[in-house]
Amino acid sequence: MTATEILPIAVLGAGPVGMAAAARLIEAGLTPLILERGSSVGTSLLEWGHVRVFSPWKYNVDDASRRLLDAEGWAAPSPVALPTGREIVEEYLVPLSRVPAIARTLKLGATVTAVARVGLDKVSSTRRTDAPFLIRYRDKNGEQEVTVRAVIDASGTLLRPNPMGVNGLPVLGEDDCDRISYGIPDVAGERRSEFLGKRTLVVGSGHSAINVALALLELQEADPSTVIYWALRRHGVERLLGGGLNDQLPERGALGLKAKAAMEAGHLRMLTSFSATKVTTTDDRIVVAAMAEGSPVELDLDRIVVATGFRPDFSFLREVRIELDPAVEAPPALAPLIDPNLHSCGTVPPHGVDELAHPEKDFYIVGSKSYGRAPTFLMKTGYEQVRSVVAELAGDPVAARRIELVLPETGVCSVSPSPSTSSTSTGCCGGPAPSAVDACCAADAEAKAEGRSGCGCGSATVEVERA
Repeated sequence: MTATEILPIAVLGAGPVGMAAAARLIEAGLTPLILERGSSVGTSLLEWGHVRVFSPWKYNVDDASRRLLDAEGWAAPSPVALPTGREIVEEYLVPLSRVPAIARTLKLGATVTAVARVGLDKVSSTRRTDAPFLIRYRDKNGEQEVTVRAVIDASGTLLRPNPMGVNGLPVLGEDDCDRISYGIPDVAGERRSEFLGKRTLVVGSGHSAINVALALLELQEADPSTVIYWALRRHGVERLLGGGLNDQLPERGALGLKAKAAMEAGHLRMLTSFSATKVTTTDDRIVVAAMAEGSPVELDLDRIVVATGFRPDFSFLREVRIELDPAVEAPPALAPLIDPNLHSCGTVPPHGVDELAHPEKDFYIVGSKSYGRAPTFLMKTGYEQVRSVVAELAGDPVAARRIELVLPETGVCSVSPSPSTSSTSTGCCGGPAPSAVDACCAADAEAKAEGRSGCGCGSATVEVERA
């Protein structure tokens, strides 16, 4: 065994996927070093801790992590219950962090600032694969360095929200406005006073935006002077609400139905084909200039919530040889499987070490960050990623390439029906699937009954919310 082989394997981030990677490493007889920027495991989840996820507990707990917890007498939550982000942290990740094998390898308050090879910059190739990795991080004692055998980057994307602009850039004045929130702020809870009785613009067309809009509706019921503008950067609302009753994750389908009812009742002021051009901030208001349905609009607001997704941060990986798809910003072999521009029905295909590999040997990006800008990540997919990666690092290439992921067909099949067709009544292929059948639509159920993998739903797209 070489000196490098006895070094620990760095896991960047102590969210669900990072902790799953650590559990897999421990089971394989390898030593993890978990570096987490926050003062607790699951720091990013706590940012949206008030939000209830769409998938039940049985899909949110990693198998290796469960085995470590069970050995400590863990009282597991009901497998069919739907947890909030905070419950995932408090009832799962915190108990896991206290398992002795995990606790002694966990460094909290450690923000990674750079990754490199010891003694080599990015250009240097001589004996590169023999050199260990150098991790530089900052903690309460200042800047630190540690050498490791391999790196599993599970640092997520929450710190890099997408801006409001349809071109991927902040609109003019966006960066100077301190009354813009990103993601899913707790508008009906901790931040209630900031939004109650105020005029708020929500920008986004995914389930994060639905969550924010519905929370603002609660405030509107308490104070009718609360005004909600909801801006969709795409044309129409069919794609947004395409799941409805057809969605095999009931909580997610219910969100679409609630939003649809609020729109029909006029409680939400909808703006479609929305493109903001400028944000002007004064002492008491925000003015947003934009185009909507081809016409100029000007909105007089108090608050803005931008729920347009997230993007990965590669800034601390400048000295590592990574390869990314130019559009999706995922590994080139993974990008076609998750590209939101492509049409599919059902979940993203299972994938592992081959799709996650980079030119830098023994370096992997996993979890939501591995998906780049694609919004189709599911937590359990991340668990399969780290199972495969750890098997490869443990010297078991056969296990690394074996598919062990089992998921329901939980995609929201979003279609572009004719104006006279209701997306919640027709489904993506011939209407909704029977409630007891694991399929996304009627045609998908029929295809599976005949022994095929599914219907394909050529005109549909899958949306699996990031967990």
